[in-house]
Amino acid sequence: MIQSSIKWLALIGLAFFISSCSKPEQQLLQIQGQTMGTYYQVTYALSSEQSEDKQYSIQHLQTLIDQQLELVNDQMSTYRPQSELSLFNKSERAFEVSDATIKVVKRALQVYQQSGGAFDVTVGPLVNLWGFGPDKKPNKVPSAELIEQTKQKIGSQYLSIEGNRLVKAKPELYVDLSSIAKGYGVDVIAELLTKQGITNYLVDIGGELRASGTKLNNAPWTLAVERPEFGQNVQRLLHIGDNAIATSGDYRNYFEFDGIRYSHTIDPATGRPISHKLVSVTVIDKSSMVADALATAITVLGPENGLKFANKLNQPVFLLIKQDDGFIESYTPAFEPFFVEEE
Repeated sequence: MIQSSIKWLALIGLAFFISSCSKPEQQLLQIQGQTMGTYYQVTYALSSEQSEDKQYSIQHLQTLIDQQLELVNDQMSTYRPQSELSLFNKSERAFEVSDATIKVVKRALQVYQQSGGAFDVTVGPLVNLWGFGPDKKPNKVPSAELIEQTKQKIGSQYLSIEGNRLVKAKPELYVDLSSIAKGYGVDVIAELLTKQGITNYLVDIGGELRASGTKLNNAPWTLAVERPEFGQNVQRLLHIGDNAIATSGDYRNYFEFDGIRYSHTIDPATGRPISHKLVSVTVIDKSSMVADALATAITVLGPENGLKFANKLNQPVFLLIKQDDGFIESYTPAFEPFFVEEE
């Protein structure tokens, strides 16, 4: 399984089933399952003609979905010893992988360059050092010397692509795609549904979402950004159209030592948890894979540099920043069209 220890997502992927005026010739169906260390949920709307066709049945589609998600895990999971990525990590220099893995790594390297190194899929050794990887939390804060030693093991500048081979310039380089592969999995399922002739759907893998079309009666899919507090309080409602959305935040996954709170999000530049006041980043993009990666990058960059980065890309981005008396919002102009206007 691909388990994302680097990111907790704060989107409430609510289908908002509206029962007041659904037409009898329309159906809203839902498929649920487990993948990548989390849940997946696919909600889709069918016409009366499609409802009678077995190719649109829950059983048939779930089989196809599970097959595709298993393939992604076999390619990119660091929890499967024989996955492509695990075999590359065990190799000392180069390993041939699938087109899909090349696609995801290529995008990861692009976001690494765009973000000035804030998004780095080789940061795993530091994540483990601080206790947010598969290993348990440390009983003390790592020493500065140990942090510096571990930093020498990371860096996406030592990762490259040659044809269908991943190449490492450092034998100990370790790649973990959990901060982007879940988004890729959402894209894979969305494309599968489209190929099957389903145009109205909402795909959700562990809080990474991608929407297409509408629900019943042409009603838009309504999503919510969660307020960073205990419980599931809504900060904003959104209509994202035919887009994907991802949220990264540090307000749920952290540990405290000697009265100091340490975030699970590690800054590759310092080797330490982020210490700024940005607690939630929501990104909208056509691709869930891209939204996934950018949300992590902006979380590392922080509120000021993150917003500058988002505006430079003309990216729809919404930030929640902790203040002494609560939270303040900050967002790019490109995000404004997605807000649901309050009545």
